[in-house]
This record gives sequence, C-alpha cells and structure tokens, in this order.
Amino acid sequence: MRLKDISTKGVSDLSRKELKLENKQLSKDIVELQTKLMADKSQSLLVIFQGVDASGKDGALKDVFRAINPAGCKVWSFKKPTPRELSHDFLWRVHQVCPAAGMIQIFNRSHYEDILVPTVEGFIPKEIIDKRYELINDFEKMLEANGTKILKFYLHISKERQEEKLTDRINNPEKHWKHNDGDWAVRAKWDQYMEVYETIFDRCNDIPWHIIPADNNKEKANAISKIVVETMENMNLEYPELDSELFTPEYLSK
Repeated sequence: MRLKDISTKGVSDLSRKELKLENKQLSKDIVELQTKLMADKSQSLLVIFQGVDASGKDGALKDVFRAINPAGCKVWSFKKPTPRELSHDFLWRVHQVCPAAGMIQIFNRSHYEDILVPTVEGFIPKEIIDKRYELINDFEKMLEANGTKILKFYLHISKERQEEKLTDRINNPEKHWKHNDGDWAVRAKWDQYMEVYETIFDRCNDIPWHIIPADNNKEKANAISKIVVETMENMNLEYPELDSELFTPEYLSK
C-alpha cells in the first residue's frame, strides 16, 4: 500500500445538507446498537484512531460518538510511556484499558505508536521493533477471540491540509491550547512516518485497517460511522430475555 496513491478527499456524492442528515441518522443507529451492546454484555468494541497530528482524531471521536451513553463508553489517549509503563512489556498499558464486555473503548492513538515513533526516532533497536509486529497481531487476535471486535481507522489527511490546521492553531486564539511545537518537528519527518505506516498496514492487517480520507470532517465522520454501524449490526447483538423467578409468563397472564 502506498498512501500517496490514496486520495485524502472524500468520495461522497451527497450535498452538505444531505451528508449532515445522513450523519444524524447514523448517529441514532450507533446509539441503538450501543444500547444493545450494553444489554447483551457478551461482546465489546475497540475503536482505534491513528493518524498524524491534526488529522482529526479528536474530531472523529466527537462527531461519530457524540450521542452515545457515556456509561457504556471509555476513551483513552496514549501519550509518551511513563517510567512505570516502560518497566513492563509494551502492551501492558494497552491491555489494562481494553474494553470489558458490553463496553465501547476508543483509543486516541494506540499500541501502534510503539512501532511508529521508535522506528522513526531510532531509540529502540530494529530487531526489537520487528518482533512487535507479530506480538501486536497475536494480541489483537486474542482480544477478538475473547469477544472484542476491533476497528482500526487511519485518518488519511494531506500534508497541505495538515499545514492549514496546524497554522490555524497558531493564528486562532481559541485553538492555542491545541498547539504543540513538537508537531512541527514531527511534520518535518512526514515521509519517514508515512513509510512506517505503510509497513504497519502491510504487516498488521490480520484485522484489517480502514483508510479514511480526512481532509473533510463531515465526510470523514460519515465514512467512519457507516463502518461502525455495519460492524455492530454484524455482531448480532440481542436484548436479553427477562431473568426473573417471580415474573414468569404464567404470573403475568393472571
């Protein structure tokens, strides 16, 4: 896979108004499916968002999952590992925040950062990083074998659109809080990061990646929402039957 050969523009032929209406309906569908997930309590959903700085991970999280019950959803943003986390294996901190049955867990960045960053920055030996690909494959297979459905989204933004958004964080006082000088330093290594991402997509695709065009926020949310709805519908979630020794059909028929 070559990311430069994949468009960062959405492919929807809907008007802005039609897209807004469809996204609203998809949001309602996700709410209904999440309610079934919480009631069923036999499966869980792990949603992974990856992408360069300013690719819209926070926005996708907000736009796609804004209406769901917060009691059934948790979000975890992975930062630089702490000393305690570094004293364990690299998946230790990840496993602790994987979803319990009945829950949706959203990762804003993920265990893939433990391949991506050390590869580009070169602070972990290549042979150690190389082993992590298969360890991640095995880890994700284990989660799915135990009832956790995994969705992996890469938010594919163009370098030009990223520059616009990073610059807006400097020029717009309401977005100063989002600015980080380090984002520009990482941007200077764009080609290196794209190369590592392409390797990740190739080597960690047992559970497939979804490459989402991310230059347009509403089209991005639309594409993600459709995949979430289709995936949850295929989980065959059901409301459980009444569990009561008192209120039996015979009792209720009196």
